[in-house]
Amino acid sequence: MEFDKQNIPKHIGIIMDGNRRWAKAQGKPAIYGHKAGAKAIEDIVRYANKIGIGHITVYAFSTANWKRSEEEVKGLMSLLQSYLEDYSKKANTENIKVKILGDISAFSDKLKKSIVNCMERTKNNTGIIFNICLNYGGREEIIRAIKKISEDIKSGTLKSDDITEKLISDNLYTYGQPDPDLLIRTSGELRLSNFLTWQLVNTEFLFIDKNWPDFKEEDLDNAIIEYQKRSRRYGGN
Repeated sequence: MEFDKQNIPKHIGIIMDGNRRWAKAQGKPAIYGHKAGAKAIEDIVRYANKIGIGHITVYAFSTANWKRSEEEVKGLMSLLQSYLEDYSKKANTENIKVKILGDISAFSDKLKKSIVNCMERTKNNTGIIFNICLNYGGREEIIRAIKKISEDIKSGTLKSDDITEKLISDNLYTYGQPDPDLLIRTSGELRLSNFLTWQLVNTEFLFIDKNWPDFKEEDLDNAIIEYQKRSRRYGGN
């Protein structure tokens, strides 16, 4: 069954859940699952770019993920480092623009350099925008925006009456991009886990009982078909 190519989501958010469960089911350490998950998102972004989706935002490492074991966090940091260095070259040849959303100040200088280099290498690409959320939390993002706006009010460049939804959106990590039309979360969990708290107010949610490394192109096709069955009225008739 094919989807309507004239009515595909402009922006898809993905909570890539289930990497650790996938690895555990195979008797492997968690990092094995994270590596498989990284390969899965690479394939999905390439396919999404091919079919004309404009934006994908993925939850790669949340502010809460620091609570995981030291071994797993260390492994994730190493994986991110090598992934960004390698993927920036692939993304550039595939016309994919990579943006990193989140507070990168907590990362090592080496990882921060890889993040900056990846964004710089792909900044002029005109295909899909691939947002990778690293050390990201939705509430933290809103707090950051409020602080920026408060500083502008304090300096006199803004008045409190100037505060609008658009102003807040313009001070988020996703400024200049449309809010997600569709959110996909894998592994059967039914929560948002502090992901895109502001941006998801009108988004269609789809929860899939499949671990992220098993998510394939046909699963994205099916998600788009499900999205197209829904009626988005935004509170109207």
